[in-house]
Amino acid sequence: MRLSLTTIGDLRQIMAEELAAAEQAVSGAVTEATTGLKGELRAQVTGAGLGTRLSRTWRSQVWPSAEASLGAAGLVWTKAPAIIRGHAEGALIRARGGTFLAIPTEAALSMRAGGRRLTPQLWEQRMGTPLRLVPGRAGRPALLVAENLRARSGRRGGYARASATALRTGRGLVSVVLFVLVPQVRLRKRLDVEGAAERWIGRLEDRVVGRWR
Repeated sequence: MRLSLTTIGDLRQIMAEELAAAEQAVSGAVTEATTGLKGELRAQVTGAGLGTRLSRTWRSQVWPSAEASLGAAGLVWTKAPAIIRGHAEGALIRARGGTFLAIPTEAALSMRAGGRRLTPQLWEQRMGTPLRLVPGRAGRPALLVAENLRARSGRRGGYARASATALRTGRGLVSVVLFVLVPQVRLRKRLDVEGAAERWIGRLEDRVVGRWR
């Protein structure tokens, strides 16, 4: 028995086309997986109620960026690793030097100062008046209370400094708890970073095959 082999077309061209198709498939799949992982991690952060600002700290990049390659690689990272790690692994946060952690209430969170989150120090600097300390007792935490505020009307809500007239008449003045003081707080695990990464890595092979034409 004799066997013969005949090549239809230019073998070099065929191999070059096949290589180009493989490079496109790998680069496309890696880009898709990298972007997908970043999107899932951002969704985890917002879904856990940690806010869009923290979710945007997740970033991604794919190499090489200008051409397709069989060696394409993707990286997803966060610009706030300590915060993300705390919510991914759980953590016990203690106040330093025997002091207290000031946990903002909903009222404090609604009163941002120049885009920054309100702190007791920032409040006192802005308002020129100290917060009143309500000592903790019977197992209850201590509180920091702002005096002589007025509730805003309308959709904006929240609280604002009382006017001179309100201060003189006492009308509409309220005391608002802005911070709860605790010696320590435990963060529960709210994010699954490793699980998300494993899921997208596991999908990579199928995506390469699906893109290879």
